[in-house]
Order: sequence, then structure tokens, then C-alpha cells
Amino acid sequence: MGNLFKSKHFDIHGPVFYPAAAIILLLIAVSFFFSEDIVTVFGAYQRATSDNAGWFFVLAINVYVVAALYFALSKYGKLRLGGEKARPEFSTFSWFSMLFSAGIGIGLLFYGVAEPISHFDRPPLEPGDGDALNRVRQAMLYTFLHWGLHSWGPYVIIGLALAFFTYNRGLPLTIRSLFYPLLGDKIYGWRGDAIDTLAVVSTLFGLATTLGIGVQQVAAGLNYLFGIPNTTSTFLALILLITLAATASVVLGLDKGVRLLSVLNMRLSIIFLVAILLLGPTVYLLDGFVQNTGQYLDGIIRVGTWAETYTGGNWQNDWTIFYWAWWISWSPFVGIFIARVSKGRTIREFVLGVMLVPPLLIFLWMSVFGGTAIFLQLQGTADIVAAVQDDISTSLFVMLAALPWSQVTSFIGIILVTIFFVTSSDSGSLVVDSITTGGKLDAPVGQRVFWALLEGAVAAALLFAGGLEALQSVVIAAGLPFAVLILFVIYSLRKGLQEEVNLLKKRATERERKSYVDHVKNLLQNAQDEAN
Repeated sequence: MGNLFKSKHFDIHGPVFYPAAAIILLLIAVSFFFSEDIVTVFGAYQRATSDNAGWFFVLAINVYVVAALYFALSKYGKLRLGGEKARPEFSTFSWFSMLFSAGIGIGLLFYGVAEPISHFDRPPLEPGDGDALNRVRQAMLYTFLHWGLHSWGPYVIIGLALAFFTYNRGLPLTIRSLFYPLLGDKIYGWRGDAIDTLAVVSTLFGLATTLGIGVQQVAAGLNYLFGIPNTTSTFLALILLITLAATASVVLGLDKGVRLLSVLNMRLSIIFLVAILLLGPTVYLLDGFVQNTGQYLDGIIRVGTWAETYTGGNWQNDWTIFYWAWWISWSPFVGIFIARVSKGRTIREFVLGVMLVPPLLIFLWMSVFGGTAIFLQLQGTADIVAAVQDDISTSLFVMLAALPWSQVTSFIGIILVTIFFVTSSDSGSLVVDSITTGGKLDAPVGQRVFWALLEGAVAAALLFAGGLEALQSVVIAAGLPFAVLILFVIYSLRKGLQEEVNLLKKRATERERKSYVDHVKNLLQNAQDEAN
């Protein structure tokens, strides 16, 4: 793949860089000049997609989970990413920290209180004025569904396939490499360029959703603590400031910037989690964590395949289908990032580490934050349902206000959201850089800065155009085509892994044959020596 432009600050693979940049810049322009029209168009697309393709999202996300577990638990699980002699580049804690920061993003803080409370207020299967106990169960069950094993399925498939084809086959770290067993050298032509362009656009849309959500929550926290107006102007100013911080992290690179921020993020998240656990109804929350996890494992097949067939409602379109599209649209970004930091790990270690450890921490997080919010609501201590209905981005701070040390915990919450914002943006920039340079692991600094700034511009444009509704519509628009591509990736990865197993068997046979021949030669030589 030849670059059309290369300098000290840019190293561009033109057939991907220019179309992707043009599509994104066009979207930004349309969002600013035709904001009402774009909300109408994307809203109509979102409704049509959710109504007609919701079943496909549900089916696809389950296929990803089953395929990931198959790769881990089958004969392929022993294969090592990077070859038999490869060893991990990062410590296990650093690895988990980067998985957590990149794979979850700001959504954990935004929805940690808001989602359980929303489901408690409007359960998917029970009427809103139903039994309180059933409403709590439903709230936590579907929250766990959206953040559990299913959410990590697309990340595992894309990340595992990229790591394998990059480190074991020597292909570039870019989405086109996933299709080498199917397309061969054609991935270096227009087909591969089209795949990578789709991946860049999908990544930018997914990132814009996360960044837009984060800005709304930071603004809500600043309004609560300091009375700063919670307006679009504040959103745009925050996007500018935090994008500049993300740009600085990108300039520092993976080890000095992204890794250090991810570790800081992980440690601060644990401190925040423990603080709320201790300040809230501790025993109630710990009981809830155990029961919620058991309820999720007991009902995972039932709720994981629920398609709202007989209810006649649209609850699933607003929640489950949006989440599945969000995770899928994020999969190129998170997949490439996970692949980038996972060289040297076995496939079994990779899959189980990515699919089990982050969800377990998320379950604890949702049990603590969501459980505290529901407890306060049931006790009448705080009306968090009203807060969610009024402005969903304020729900975390309304809950914290009902606990001791609310000023301190709210400030920590703002800092944590900000760091999540930065880590999502800088890791996203590194990923987009890799795709638009044709798979190079270290793009020039100027190019990293370009994509970091463009991510902020997309988030600003979508917020200006229509806020959270526009963000959700764009995510579903980007998620559907990539949901189809991931199914082909599963087949491609299975084919590549089988070829690797066959190659290793052939090498082992050759080593055994050589060892046997050497052994026979030694015996003959020894016999001849004795005869002489």
C-alpha cells in the first residue's frame, strides 16, 4: 500500500485518509448548518433500523459471544499471539487498566446511576407501577445485560483477529487484515480501502457518542458544584479544553501517555467505587452484587435473546439495540487498541481476560452506584427518578448529594469523567492513526493531533445538532454495516487459526523427524566407533 503523502508530521495512506476525513468533515458541516434536518434524517434512520433490524443486532451479538468462547476453550486457546516465544509487553494490571479505560469509556459514569434508575422507573416487561421488588430485579438484570458478556463480544472478536493477523502473520494493524483469508492480496486494493474507511468512520462516530455523553456529565457536575451554566456553550468549551488535554496525551504516545492515564484512571475508579460503597448502604450493596450477578447468570440466555416480539413496545430500541450498535461501532477502535497492547498473551488468556475481568468489575460498579440510587429512591431520601427524567446527566450528582462528603465525591466524579474522556480520545486517535497510515504502529505526531482534534469536532457538531438523540442515531447508523462485517471476521479468524494449527503441527513433525534422524545417526556412529 503506497502512501500518497508523507512528511515529518503526516504519513497518509490516501485511499483511506481522504475519503474518511471528507465524510467526517461533511457530517460536521451538515450538523452545524442543517442541524434540524440531520436530527430528522438520523432519527428516521434510527427508528427504521431499530424496528426492522433489531432482531439482527440481538442475533449477531450472541454469535460474537459464542464464537469468542469457542476460540478460548477449543484447541486454538493455547496459541500465543506473536508466536511461541512472544511474551506480554505490559503487566497484567496495566493491561486490565487499558482494557477498562478504552473499552468502557465515560458511559460507566454516565449510566451507572441513570440506567438502573431508568429501568426501575420504566421496566421493560413490567408496568411502571408494578411491584417494587420486581422493578428492582428488572432494573439490575437489564443493566447487567447491557454491560456484561455481550458488550465485550465484538471487542474480543475484532481484537483477537487483529492481534493474530498482525503478530502471527505479519499483516498491518488495520481492519483490512481481518479479511486476508477471504480476500488474499486483494485487501491491498480498493476492497481493503473501503473496509478501512468504514472502520474509521464507525470509530469516529462511536467515539463522538462517548465524548458527547462525557461532556454533558462534566457540565452537569460543574453546574452542581460551581453554578456554571449547563448550556451548549459550556459543552463546546469543555470539548475544546479536554480535547487539548487528550491531544497532549496522544503526543506523549502509548507508554508515557495512554498507559499512565489508564492506570491513574483505574486506581481513581477503585477509590471512587470503594468510597461510595462505604458511604452508602454497604451491606445492602454487597448483598445486591451477589444476587444481581447470580440473577444475570441465571437469565443470560433468556434476556440475551429477548427481541420484544410479543410486547408491542419500543423499550428495546431505546436501550438494548442502542447499546449493541454502540459496542459494535466501537469495536474497530477498541479491537485495534486491545490488539495493540496484547502481544504475547495466549488466545485463552486474551479472551477470558477481556470477557470476564472488566464485566465483573462493571457488575460491582453498577451494583454499588445503581443499588445506592435505588435504595435512596425507595427510602425517599432523594428523588433520583425525577432527576433522570429532567436531565439524565445530573443523576450521578443528585445521588452523591444525598450521601456524606458530597462535595468531595462530586469533584472526584468530575475528575474521573474528564480522565475517561481523555483516555477514550487519545487511544481512539492512536487507533485511527494506525488505520489511516496503512497499519503502522507509530504514526507521526502531527497526524495524531489531527485526529484528536477532529474527534472533538465531531462530538461538538453532534451535540450542537441535537444532543443525545443525535448521538444515539449516529451510533446505530454506524453500527449496522459493521455488525455484518464482524460475522465475516469470525469465519476469517477460524480459517486463519486452523492454518496456524496445521503449520505448527507440520513444524512439530519436521522437528520430530529431524530428531529421529539425528538419533539414528548417533546410534550408527556409536556402533561404528565400537566396531573400530
